[in-house]
Amino acid sequence: MLAGPYCGMLLADLGADVVKIEPPEGDIARRVSPHHVGPHNAYFASLNRTKKSVVLDLASEAGQASLGRLAADASALLTILRPSAIRKLGLTYGSLRKHNERIVCVALTGFGLEGTHAERPAYDYVIQALTGVMALTGDPSAPPTKAGYSAVDNSAGIMAAVGLLAKLVEGKGGQVDVAMYDVMLSQLNYLGGASLNAGEPTRRYADSAHPYIVPAQLFHAADGWIVLFITHDAFWQKFCKEVRRPGWLTDERFATMAARRANRDVVLAAIGEVIATETAKRWVERLAPLGVVVSNVETLEDALASELTASRGMVVDLPCADGRLQALGAAIKCDGFTPHFGPPPLLDEHAAELGISGR
Repeated sequence: MLAGPYCGMLLADLGADVVKIEPPEGDIARRVSPHHVGPHNAYFASLNRTKKSVVLDLASEAGQASLGRLAADASALLTILRPSAIRKLGLTYGSLRKHNERIVCVALTGFGLEGTHAERPAYDYVIQALTGVMALTGDPSAPPTKAGYSAVDNSAGIMAAVGLLAKLVEGKGGQVDVAMYDVMLSQLNYLGGASLNAGEPTRRYADSAHPYIVPAQLFHAADGWIVLFITHDAFWQKFCKEVRRPGWLTDERFATMAARRANRDVVLAAIGEVIATETAKRWVERLAPLGVVVSNVETLEDALASELTASRGMVVDLPCADGRLQALGAAIKCDGFTPHFGPPPLLDEHAAELGISGR
């Protein structure tokens, strides 16, 4: 629903000609959101701009013939089905190489093309649960918590795009196997390293604190929350001077990064008392000019309306005759290239243009 379409959209934003192959009933993402602008479902539009759509029944001879014609001229094929369906429908490099020796076939699955869990269904929620992400997230006294957005799906989509492009750069056709499980586990890099090499058990920290860096977490200001992240002792010194706590520069519990980590509770309590005396806005005004990493905590709506978002061109309009259809912009900016943002396709809209009939 999300990982594969996001991968395809990233490639389309970078200039690729992306053809979305849909079943006769259409991608389920066309029906997920209750929000519509004209004929476009807002969820579907957020993941499928600029693409072309054709309907193929891949279980039919006509559908397979059309797939072969598309594959003959394609650089790559990305599929998001279960391994058994991928093989049954001929969506592997082994099956498609007869049409195009140089085609790159990317299988984006929950648990990989092979392995103990290969045929299990997978969604973002399940992968977060299985890899330890849920157990790591949230307040220590609360239940395991899902990340507030589809972290696994989006990350897997990016990894699939990287794998696809790497194989294209190599200049040879072949099979790429990207598992959502592998992607998320690999992103637990330094936590996994601590567990594997030092036997350090993972745990949750209050106020979203970093396990090693102190202070690096949420603090409650007079009117809301801020994030304060001080990695180097040089920035710690600037912070102490600004908050008028010179004693923290010589106190053995506070003076160094290692000492602050060893005396976490004492240090955080002392900092918390100071932060509570000013508003979040005022702390940003005081600390940011010094180079100290600090921010107030914004909502998504705040971010969408911000000057920063506007300056980066991160809200864009998609062509739509029936109202204003907006989406988040492209994260990758390249010199000399301006992305074209086309509308999300209607179901089977481009069959005639591509000369495809596979129902």
